[in-house]
Amino acid sequence: MKKILVLGAGLVAKPLVQYLLDQSDIQVMVASRTVSKAEKLVGDHPRGFTRSLDVSDESTLNQLIASHDLTISLLPWTHHMIVAKMCLENTKHLVTTSYVKEEMNNLDQPTRERGLLFLNEIGLDPGIDHMSAMKIIHHVRDNGGKITSFRSYCGGLPALEANNNPFGYKFSWSPKGVILAATNPAQYMVDSKTVSVLSQELFDDYHFIDIPGLGTYEAYPNRDSLPYIDLYGFKSIETMYRGTLRNIGHCETWRNLVALGLLDNENSLNLADKTTVQFFNEFILKAEQHDVYKTLVSKLDLKKASVLLRKLQWLGLLDNEALNITTGTAVDVLTDLMTRRLEYAAGERDLVILHHDFLAEYPTKKEKITSTLIDNGIPHGDTAMSRTVGLPAAIAAALIVRNEIKLTGVRIPVDGEVYNPVMKELVALGVDFNEVYQTV
Repeated sequence: MKKILVLGAGLVAKPLVQYLLDQSDIQVMVASRTVSKAEKLVGDHPRGFTRSLDVSDESTLNQLIASHDLTISLLPWTHHMIVAKMCLENTKHLVTTSYVKEEMNNLDQPTRERGLLFLNEIGLDPGIDHMSAMKIIHHVRDNGGKITSFRSYCGGLPALEANNNPFGYKFSWSPKGVILAATNPAQYMVDSKTVSVLSQELFDDYHFIDIPGLGTYEAYPNRDSLPYIDLYGFKSIETMYRGTLRNIGHCETWRNLVALGLLDNENSLNLADKTTVQFFNEFILKAEQHDVYKTLVSKLDLKKASVLLRKLQWLGLLDNEALNITTGTAVDVLTDLMTRRLEYAAGERDLVILHHDFLAEYPTKKEKITSTLIDNGIPHGDTAMSRTVGLPAAIAAALIVRNEIKLTGVRIPVDGEVYNPVMKELVALGVDFNEVYQTV
């Protein structure tokens, strides 16, 4: 019996845990700070176990890692390194769905020396995006072609019938993680020219894109696309772009949230006995309470009938309602307000879109290739986000403990030894792409 430790029981954990429990040769331990969440995931399954764990309790964490064959960390990325170092010390494999940081990459050689695989970026984005892209990239190369342009877009959004708030968005994963992602700078390449985007200018750099069968969306750059030129093995690439999809109007709204300073995560504020409008006046607008509308309109050069003004009103920033927190940053206040208002109601579905756009050149022709995944959540069941993030990690973990993936080192899923069996199993589970090849 193989033993897998799952750290965390958050929004994407359910399909992952259920998949592993469905494997007759795997025993699963779910460890979470809130043990009731873990117990809800495992139920009364005979091969499922739970326990309460505070990750700051390093002694207990180390004991858990040492007693399992592989650890899946669904914790915030800031905890991954302590988990990784314990996995290395105890000669245990590791799987995460998070981006690889430099500190993780530095463990590549010692993991190889110990015959270990630390597989990261094995979720949706990053994760399925890598695997579905590499499938086509290798197909083009195997047929004597080369990729000259690659654009990849991903978004987690409300399904059409659940898109019923003025922000056009709801949280299907960590709210604070979503909000802080809006503070990242970005880089990409177009026509062999590098474009660098400052974090405060991220939402100025957007364009529209049509997704077949769904409609038009906004796309803005997702972090640094340039490292994937080497990771994907591109030799003659001229355009390399990875973007995030959102509904129309998103970028203008978030550009103004950034301009107001609502995404500040550094300055701790004394919020005791403050209402939302007092917070907004004192710390954001720095204005007298009776001047709130006038100051806001002036600061952002708005009209009184501005859509943004209506959105801020709807969010509750201008309400005389007590804050839920007494100490925190501006982004903590924004996170609290959005978490309460941008949540899915019972039975509502989310929507995941992943779309690749390639240009390929062969000796005798040029080809445009698109690959599109559209996945909807299940009413009163698993979200599309939890399925597309959790299932790839679960499938890969099962393959690793069975020694069906023999790679070692710190990796992302760009090798056929990983993506071929994982993608095959995803298709069997209903997560599939529509690929279109067209000569141009």
